[in-house]
Amino acid sequence: MKTNQKSQKPYALYVIEGEGEKAYWTKIGAAWRHEDGKGFNLQLSCLPLNGRLVVREPKADAEAGR
Repeated sequence: MKTNQKSQKPYALYVIEGEGEKAYWTKIGAAWRHEDGKGFNLQLSCLPLNGRLVVREPKADAEAGR
């Protein structure tokens, strides 16, 4: 279960409360894919009590500046 956290862009970890256009997304941490691609290491800045957890792919460099 090795990860390459320093050379790899992390996935963003969010908790989502609500549905549709009224959903509120709060970034709560990051996730790094294991080298074998079969799992993730998660780093949380808080632990949500409700809502859904979502992991999103890292943004491309061009998108990150928006």
